[in-house]
Amino acid sequence: MGRKGWHTHAQGGALILARRWPARFDLSVETRLPPVRRRARLAHQVRQDLWRALQDLRGFSPCVLVEDTGQGTLVRAGGQLDAQAPRARAEAGIAELLEDPRRRARWLRWAS
Repeated sequence: MGRKGWHTHAQGGALILARRWPARFDLSVETRLPPVRRRARLAHQVRQDLWRALQDLRGFSPCVLVEDTGQGTLVRAGGQLDAQAPRARAEAGIAELLEDPRRRARWLRWAS
């Protein structure tokens, strides 16, 4: 367990940040970003915004995967969902979060 109770696991070009281990993506949405140097910083920033957006979702525990690909950086945000919840609405909220231009710009500044 790493910083402040978060599990951080790096393997190859991928990094997973999760509150509980093993990480589970019961719901998730992916986006692509330009290449970043600091995957862990990007993962923490996405995780913070994800938690703020879905903190009222009962039984939710966020997970973020950041992976270097040949075309840039793949970000998969979502997490474990232990309660019955409107999954489609939660995934729509995650997609909106990941495509927000202001957040994306902030994440990229922070991870550069």
